[in-house]
Amino acid sequence: MLEHGGRLREAALKYGIAEQDWLDLSSGIAPWSWPVPDIPARAWARLPETDDGLEKAACEYYGAPQVLPVPGSQAAIQALPRLRRSGKVGVLSPCYAEHAEAWRSNGFLVREVLEHEVEFFLDNLNVLVVVNPNNPTGLNIPPERLLAWHARLAQRGGWLVVDEAFMDNTPPFSLSAETWRVGLIVLRSFGKFFGLAGVRLGFVLAEPQLLKLLERHIGPWAVSGPTRVLGQACLKDVVGHHQQRLRAEQASDRLAAMLTWYGLKPQGGCALFQWLSTPHAVALHEFCARRGVLLRLFVSRDRPHNDSVRFGLPADELCWQRLEQVLSEYDRETP
Repeated sequence: MLEHGGRLREAALKYGIAEQDWLDLSSGIAPWSWPVPDIPARAWARLPETDDGLEKAACEYYGAPQVLPVPGSQAAIQALPRLRRSGKVGVLSPCYAEHAEAWRSNGFLVREVLEHEVEFFLDNLNVLVVVNPNNPTGLNIPPERLLAWHARLAQRGGWLVVDEAFMDNTPPFSLSAETWRVGLIVLRSFGKFFGLAGVRLGFVLAEPQLLKLLERHIGPWAVSGPTRVLGQACLKDVVGHHQQRLRAEQASDRLAAMLTWYGLKPQGGCALFQWLSTPHAVALHEFCARRGVLLRLFVSRDRPHNDSVRFGLPADELCWQRLEQVLSEYDRETP
């Protein structure tokens, strides 16, 4: 299992601080969870139905011609390599580590490439994986450039896989509407924007033949009945979408300004997090953790100067005040 954010219990044991006393900023999940609707008893008692309106609601929300609900986009990340024979896969890095791991563990030759290296390697790849906006750097690649990459891959039967887990705040940059194209696969996460990661729901957007093949690999009844009810209610809440986007953007801007004020100017980020690359990342993470503030640490084993930390969004004013207090202490005590 690769390292991920949100491992609060582990941090509580390591630092001797009770779970309820932490400010957890280690995951890029919206800190304002959607209200959970009443779940009908039949959703618990019966096997899930696939004509209950969830797919339709998702198509409307994402602007996609067709979708496949999955138990979290992680399920799709692990299943997609099983739909192809071995080959060469490029993963635009640094990014969510599960992508490279999934392809590598299924026998593919994986090369992690930087943005400026894609053009050089693209014609030798069978699959290119891009996280857009990127996690953790926040890099956002324009749709036109991604579609140009897809066209070159598709000519040889290749795939472009775009993980849009953090795209909800910037729908104009999404490739969702283009997923009728053969060889273009878009992954969408539900839990991050809606603040309901524990629901384990995601969607794969692609042309019908690939979705049918993927569905067979994932298996029937993959998304539970209660999850389907909850997902549909959230996806239809247009007013709530606007409010969530607005407060996420405001909070992200506030976070970037606060970090900059204390000499920790982010190099990247998106609506749900800010990212700081610094050789002092380990020390900063440790300083905050000892004061009950959990960040997401990324350590480069071969290049320590590339170490970085990611800050999630505080949920309310008390959380903002606590973060500012810790940053102020760090600023005073660090040479």
